[in-house]
Amino acid sequence: MPEDPKNNKTEVTQGLSRRGFLSSVSAGAVVAVSLKDAVPVRAQEIEATGKTATIQLIVNGTRRKVLVEPRWSLAYVLREVLGLTGTKIGCERGECGACTVLIDGKPQYSCITLAVEAEGREITTIEGLMQGDKLGPVQQAFLEEDAFQCGFCTSGQIMAVEGLLRRNANPDMDQIRTGVSGNLCRCGAYKNIFNAAEKASRLKKQGGAS
Repeated sequence: MPEDPKNNKTEVTQGLSRRGFLSSVSAGAVVAVSLKDAVPVRAQEIEATGKTATIQLIVNGTRRKVLVEPRWSLAYVLREVLGLTGTKIGCERGECGACTVLIDGKPQYSCITLAVEAEGREITTIEGLMQGDKLGPVQQAFLEEDAFQCGFCTSGQIMAVEGLLRRNANPDMDQIRTGVSGNLCRCGAYKNIFNAAEKASRLKKQGGAS
């Protein structure tokens, strides 16, 4: 009896052999690796596809005109487009606080903030706390109080403390703990971080670093 082409087609489309499954998984892995290691497409090429937007970001007091994809996070644009690598990327889902920057003076996770959302707003990164070639008060306090170990979370911790002191120049210890509660330190240097925040408060009142 001749084979029914219709039945055969149904069997093929609904079934998936072990070899076919492994082939598809392997292909997906290759694509993932390729995407990870891919060289970024030039801005002019992306713009031609209509998938970008030109926005103006005010970063550390300087207005910057940048071409971005609407899906890009502020953290990505700060690091990869503007070269401000002091902002670290940790969890990329708004939990660890390593990417904290100030937006209009308030601490905010830049990994879950779209760059287009920050257009026209005042953005301050850890580079913006420098006073010329000298450390700012919060940076100096972290150095003097040894408020870090591996240092990966430090820039986010400093920005959280900076934001706290901008809205409360003389916080008590409970307010300091609350102020940095959104920033995690895997090394457990919290005691020194709290001490650094207290010292930074004093240094700011004195007009700068000691």
